[in-house]
Amino acid sequence: MKDTFNNKSGYTQLSIPGCILCKSESTESLFDANNFSYIHCKNCDLKFVKPGQRLDPDVEKSRYDLHENDPEDSRYREFLNQLYSPLSDKLSPASFGLDFGSGPGPTLSVMFEEDGHTVNLYDPFYAPDRSVFNHTYDFITTTETAEHLFNPRKEFDLLWSCLKSGGFLGIMTKLAPKVEQFKDWHYRKDDTHVTFYSEKTFQWMADHYGADLEIMGERTVILTKH
Repeated sequence: MKDTFNNKSGYTQLSIPGCILCKSESTESLFDANNFSYIHCKNCDLKFVKPGQRLDPDVEKSRYDLHENDPEDSRYREFLNQLYSPLSDKLSPASFGLDFGSGPGPTLSVMFEEDGHTVNLYDPFYAPDRSVFNHTYDFITTTETAEHLFNPRKEFDLLWSCLKSGGFLGIMTKLAPKVEQFKDWHYRKDDTHVTFYSEKTFQWMADHYGADLEIMGERTVILTKH
């Protein structure tokens, strides 16, 4: 949180927090909408809802309970194929993976298991066993999850520590537009979406972790650990 000097009361806190990903203080307020204040980091280009304004966990879960994620749904499989296809091409036979944010109807894990891999699940609401973080993995996937993270630096640091050298972190999240288009962007208007990443954001992550970066299309990213 930035500080400023007040002649009457000394130092007081401003309402613009530092970046929740890169920790830079080079942040600016964008706008308020639907009881949320949106912040932009000028260093890594992350856009995020001001901490403390997010949904209550019970309300948040009620939204996710409505998701119709079904492994038998061919359209859902086709959607997930945006990450499954390029990532599966990189994997050695019988690889060990983690699906982080697996949701109420794990499907991507099923697709990898059908291909002969083994996949652990983690989801704070539906698969909350944190013992999965005691393992190291050949690949980790997080599909339509990164935009829900309240503390992306903490979560990505954890995932990176669980990834083997030469392993892959596959991310699906819609790439955020420039600041000028962000307010009217449909993806922002989902009230469970609180954190938004652009190509520049993922380049910052690649530089920070010393990783190779591939961006495929408008929502698929693969980071390779050295």
